[in-house]
This record gives sequence, C-alpha cells and structure tokens, in this order.
Amino acid sequence: MGCCSSAAHSSKREWKPLEDRSCTDIPWLLLFILFCVGMGFICGFSIATGAAARLVSGYDSYGNICGQKNVMVDEIVNSGLDLTQKKYVFFLDPCNVDLVHRKIKSIALCVAACPRKELKTLADVQKFAETNGSHLCSYELQSSKYTTDSQASKLCPKLPVPESAPIPFFHRCAPVNISCYAKFAEALITFVSDSSVLHRLISGVMTSKEIIMGLCLLSLVLSMILMVIIRYISRVLVWILTILVVLGSLGGTGVLWWLYAKQRNFVSETLTADQLQVAKDNLQALLVYAISATVFTVILFLIMLIMRKRVALTIALFHVAGKVFIHLPLLVFQPFWTFFALILFWSYWIMVLLFLGTTGSPVLNEEGFVEFRVLGPLQYMWWYHVVGLIWISEFILACQQMTVAGAVVTYYFTREKRNLPFTPILASVNRLVCYHLGTVAKGSFIITLVKIPRMILMYIHSQLKGKENACARCMLKACICCLWCLEKCLTYLNQNAYTATAINSTNFCTSAKDAFVILVENALRVAAINTVGDFMLFLGKVLIVCSTGLAGVMLLNYQRDYTVWVLPLIIVCLFAFLVAHCFLSIYEMVVDVLFLCFAIDTKYNDGSPGREFYMDKILMEFVENSRKSMKEAGRGGGAEGRELKPMAPGASSS
Repeated sequence: MGCCSSAAHSSKREWKPLEDRSCTDIPWLLLFILFCVGMGFICGFSIATGAAARLVSGYDSYGNICGQKNVMVDEIVNSGLDLTQKKYVFFLDPCNVDLVHRKIKSIALCVAACPRKELKTLADVQKFAETNGSHLCSYELQSSKYTTDSQASKLCPKLPVPESAPIPFFHRCAPVNISCYAKFAEALITFVSDSSVLHRLISGVMTSKEIIMGLCLLSLVLSMILMVIIRYISRVLVWILTILVVLGSLGGTGVLWWLYAKQRNFVSETLTADQLQVAKDNLQALLVYAISATVFTVILFLIMLIMRKRVALTIALFHVAGKVFIHLPLLVFQPFWTFFALILFWSYWIMVLLFLGTTGSPVLNEEGFVEFRVLGPLQYMWWYHVVGLIWISEFILACQQMTVAGAVVTYYFTREKRNLPFTPILASVNRLVCYHLGTVAKGSFIITLVKIPRMILMYIHSQLKGKENACARCMLKACICCLWCLEKCLTYLNQNAYTATAINSTNFCTSAKDAFVILVENALRVAAINTVGDFMLFLGKVLIVCSTGLAGVMLLNYQRDYTVWVLPLIIVCLFAFLVAHCFLSIYEMVVDVLFLCFAIDTKYNDGSPGREFYMDKILMEFVENSRKSMKEAGRGGGAEGRELKPMAPGASSS
C-alpha cells in the first residue's frame, strides 16, 4: 500500500497531481487509533461493571436489578432481593423531574406489571396488587395494609397513579399521557411563561403530525430535484434559481399578507374563547411571517442588485461542477453514507453514555437510597467520552470531504475523461484508507480543539444566565463569536488542505500552507467565484425552505383546525434546511475543490507544449472574458489584472 515508503522532497517541491502516493501524518493516525481504543475501554468498562444490565433491565432505589436475583450489599436495606418475577421499574412520583441533576426524584421499585389504567385511591392500588400481583408500594409494606397503615401515604405512589406502559427494551413504566411532563417541558422552553401556551403548541404538533411528515418528505424530494437540475442544466441553473427566488419571495410575501388579511376577517366571527385565543395566536404569527418575508425580500433584492455583474461569472464554474456530477453520479449519495455513519456512531455514543450513567459502585445518597458512582480517576471518563463525540464526528465529516476532494481531483487532472477510473469515488476511498487517514485525523483534531473551548464557554454562559454583569456577558459572547469565526475559517482551510493532500499526497501542515498560499494569491477569484457560488447555493437552500414553508402554511390554513402553527412550521423549515444543506453542501464542496484545482492549474501551466492546461474549455473562456472585462475597466493595471497575469495569452485557443 505504500504506507512504509518515504518520498524524497526537494527544497523546492513542485506539484505533481496524482503521480506520487505516500502515507501522510502516520503519528496522528496512531494517536487516533489509541484514542479509539480508549473509547472502547470506556464501553467495555461500563459493560463489565454491570451497567448494561442496570440500563436495560433497570434497578430500584436499593440497588437491586429488576428481573433477577441480587446480591446483598452491606449497610443497604432492601438489597439482595430476588426480583425474578418483577421485571419493570415503577416510580412512585414519575412526574417529579430534577432538571439540574437530570433524573427523576422519586423512589423506584421493581414491579410485576405497570398500571394500565389510572388508579385514583389507595383502594384502587390495593385492588391492583391483589388482582395483578404487582405491588406498587414499598417492599416493606404489605398490600393488605395499603389503606390502613399510617405510613402508606409516604410508602405508596402519589395519587392519582397515572396510566402507564413499559418503555420497549428498557422495562420502565412511563406515563402514557405526556402532559405529565408539562412542567419539565416548560422549564426547557424558556420563552413559555403560560402552560396553556405550551399545551397549544404541543396540540398543534400532534394534530398536524401527518402534515409535518408529508412536508419533510416534500423537502427531501425538492432537494433531489434540485440536485438533478444542477446535474443536467447547470448552465442555466444560476438564472433559474435567481428568477425562482425572486418570484418565490414576491409570491410568498404576497400570499402571507393575503392570508393575514383573510385570517383577520375570520377572527371577527363568533368563536369560543379557546378558538378565539388560537385564532389570535395564528393571526399574530402570520403578521410576523409577513413582515419577516417583506424584510427578507427587500434585503434579497439589494444583494442581487449589487452582485448582478458577478452572476454571469459563476455560470462557468457551475457548468464544470455539473459535468463532475454527470461523470461521478455517486457523489449525490455521499450525504446518505455520511449521515448513516454519523447515526451509527451517535447511537453507539449515546448507548455508552447511558451505560456510564449507571456504572460504578453503589453508594448511599443524602436521602438514603442507592446511586451508582464512579470514584477515583475513572470519574473523568465523561470528559474523554465527550471529546470522543466531537473528534470522531469531525473525523467522519472530514473523511467525506477527503473522499469528495479525491474524486473531483481525479476528474480534474485526468485529461481524457474516458480514462477515468471505473469508480472514482471508490478509488478516492481506497486512497483515503491506504494513505491519508492520519491527515484526516489531524485536521479533525484541530477543529475539535476549537470546538471544545467554545462549548465550555457556551455552557458557562448558560449556567450564569441572569447572574453575570453586562460586561462579563458581552465578553463571553464576544469570545464565543470569535471562536465560532475561527472554527469556520479553519474548516474552510482544512477542506482546501484535504484537496491539496489529494492532489500531491503531502502531510496536513504542508497541504494547509500550500492551499493557504494559493488562496491568498487568488483572493479576488475567491471573492468573485467561490463566494458567489456559495451564495447561489444558499439561494437554492432558501428556495427549498421557502417552498416547503409556503406549502406548510397553505396546508395548515386548509386544515382549519384550531391549533397553533408556529411550532409545526418551525420543525418543517428546520428539517427542510437540514436536508437542503446536506445535499447542496456536496455541490459546494465540488465547487471549492474545482476552484483550488483551477487556481493551481493556472499557476503552474500556461498552455504551452508540455505545460498544457487541465481545465475545461469553458473555464478558459471564463478567464479570458474576465481578463478582457478587467482590462476594459482598469486597463489591466489594477489588482485584478495583476492576479490574472499567470494566464498565457494563448489560453483561449487551447
């Protein structure tokens, strides 16, 4: 595989696209492997200490695992019980949620069955125990004394006992009615001050769940259609997007104002108090939507007016990117594989996190009940696990970037497209696995180093909310903003570094330096091509979100149920943007990789024999047209004219 080979680099290294291959950043690959071994140790430790059994089967407040025989623990009463016939965990007060410590503040017992109907009195609890053999009061209290014992109110569940059902695979009795957790939800949603508002929001989501699912599917279909449009009619894509966004913004704004006027007249009709309140909420929401759409449309017009001369310059690069998708159709499916890999890893991470929540040795808390805590240095496994979440997630995303970069680089630097590998994507994956995993590990670790301090500052800011002074709050927000900007800049530089590695098989630092030099030398091209291209792709995302949101407004208005529209529309629009971003980000990567390849091509080739260009003819025409327009505007003496100087005069004839 070439992993042990060493390539000799001269003091003045030249770019040799796809010619030499050698392993890069091997120490970082070894470090990443050791880190993953540590993640595996955490998982193994949590399983070996019985956390898996406690997580799946559940345990009571005395340390007994439900559904099996238990061993007696010293100084802990009610431990070591035989609970073979009692397989479910039942909480005496399931709605008493401690938000600070993220747990239910209630005595937990192992029971034979969950109450399938509401029990309003202790007599009902006693009858349930006698009928089903499931004792819902503490172990030391016999069922015959549920209604007579003076301690029954403390040892028995809080009345009324809500109807509950076991959670699949986790053997916990959970209330069927989610309104039990209304107070918990209100604490999470800080803008809700009235529980009736929360109930209306939840009822709006539950009533409109079919519409929400249909609109989410619509956003997926629209994203796929837009990718097909990008693939086959990229030459006119920019103008299509521009016209559609303009018409969509105008039409959407007009429809929202029309719906607002119509709803305003409808509110005046005779309605019940609850219906009137819901109608007023919808009217206010429509007014906010209409004003926001109007402001957005004005801003969009101003931006497009300023950038109208740059739109034509973007078409050439979009046309080449469309050709890339024609030759490499599997690029469209990259978001699926990446999303699938992330879901698998996140599922594993959450599973281990739950294991860690139940691992450790049994200790008595302040209330005299058992908790499992990890003592000593092993208690810091949480932090290691959190760092693993960030680093490995970034590693998976970086693998996608390197795969896309390698495939596009292969396409660009292959003069005869008929000689492309049968599967350039798989060839790129093979090069990544054989040579460049260390580079990906190093690049993703750098992003992790920036993300961790930002997350810590965000956590501190949330914990100090309302306690810190204005100066401290401003400084915290400024630091968070600076770290966010640094993260975005490093992410963009990393992506170009992966492209440089895919081209010349250099390590991360060398690739990042070379990519940075190329980008600085072509600063105006970055602004004129890359930024405008990203803006047009952003318009594509806006088009999908606006189309999905407008369809949601029309469907919810047609439904005529007295439910609040705000939350369903927010859910739909967020999902639509996420789907559109996943698909169009691949196209954005292709444009960025093509730009760096194009810049390298113009720097090291001039079109003469032996130094022919790799670029597509339309890119040659684009550069020539740009040079002509720049000469006409500044007689070739401006900064843009100097930037295009590496191009040979005979480029257009190639």
